[in-house]
Amino acid sequence: MNKELMEALDILEKEKEISKDTLFEAIENSLMTACKNHFGKADNVKVEIDRETCDFVVYAEKEVVDQREDVLDDCLQICLEDAREISQKAQVGDILNVEIQSKEFGRIATQNAKNVILQKIREEERTVIYNQYYEKERDVVTGVVQRYIGRNISVNLGKADAMLSENEQVKGEVFKPTERIKVYILEVKNTPKGPRINVSRTHPELVKRLFESEVTEIKDGTVEIKSIAREAGSRTKIAVWSNNPNVDAVGACVGMNGARVNAIVEELRGEKIDIVNWDENPGNLIQNALSPAKIVAVFADPDEKTAKVVVPDYQLSLAIGKEGQNARLAARLTGYKIDIKSETQAKDAPGFRYEDYMDDYEEEEYLEDGAEYEYAQDENPEETDVEEVEAESVPVEAGGDGEFDEE
Repeated sequence: MNKELMEALDILEKEKEISKDTLFEAIENSLMTACKNHFGKADNVKVEIDRETCDFVVYAEKEVVDQREDVLDDCLQICLEDAREISQKAQVGDILNVEIQSKEFGRIATQNAKNVILQKIREEERTVIYNQYYEKERDVVTGVVQRYIGRNISVNLGKADAMLSENEQVKGEVFKPTERIKVYILEVKNTPKGPRINVSRTHPELVKRLFESEVTEIKDGTVEIKSIAREAGSRTKIAVWSNNPNVDAVGACVGMNGARVNAIVEELRGEKIDIVNWDENPGNLIQNALSPAKIVAVFADPDEKTAKVVVPDYQLSLAIGKEGQNARLAARLTGYKIDIKSETQAKDAPGFRYEDYMDDYEEEEYLEDGAEYEYAQDENPEETDVEEVEAESVPVEAGGDGEFDEE
């Protein structure tokens, strides 16, 4: 019996990751509960279990009284005659340990004891699962789609189910049951019914974590993701920086023949990803962020976090992007409020001081009065059919770790 109990505890410890000490405590509490149900009280009952052999003993501490007539409570007192049968040295007034046979417990007491053990195992199992997934908060895990609950999706993560709410789903994505997807764990809450796990497919950190798992240079710290801006399901821009001059940050993220970035694009169901070089110079960074558009000049004000950008007339639509997306993502990526104008518009805008730098158009960089300018020669300009509109710039507080908050 004891051997079987030990084997059962070993299996529980391995499968449920519940420590044996916790299980032994549960057994002790269950025996105490059984005694209380059987005798009506268990204040003087003690339970001892040998952790090595699983041998256990249940006994009640009873006071020895002289005559049987003096026994007022059988649970608390024992007469001297009965006490001498247990111990010849027993004396009136002594506290004697009287063993209780657990086999004598009734069916109800036994069932209650069983329920106490099962309840403790369930509680510990929920705690273990909560701790396990709490450690994975703000990380990416692979889950299996189970079913749609209204417009929300239940995703099985292995030992627990997570909820992918409608707000955290990418518009247009449709999943089938048993389909494997990667999700970003937003939050893990401990509830009476077990851990509640909320996951996301739209969070910018999902893209960042996917790059960390796919690109070795990012994982070992050679390449850093400095900033990231995402419009889920459509386009993401990330700015990367290499700590090793011999390593090309953009090339490392793209991979051989685009293998690395294509794997991430496939996981994101075709979402476009622009990878640009991070630069401490705001002018260079803004020029890179507005890629693939060609830039004539950038006037950046680091104090005000604003930038004025001039592009060729035929590049204005490309710089702004469809519905202003390219300019909007560039603003979030750099943290600057960006105002884009074509060369024709800039000539009529004194604030751009277009006449000051037009003569120096061929130069790579021109600085005057603390203003920063960047110039780029047009190579293979691309035309778009997007209506030429002025972009609404979104000021963003960009963090070095790729996180950002819209103001």
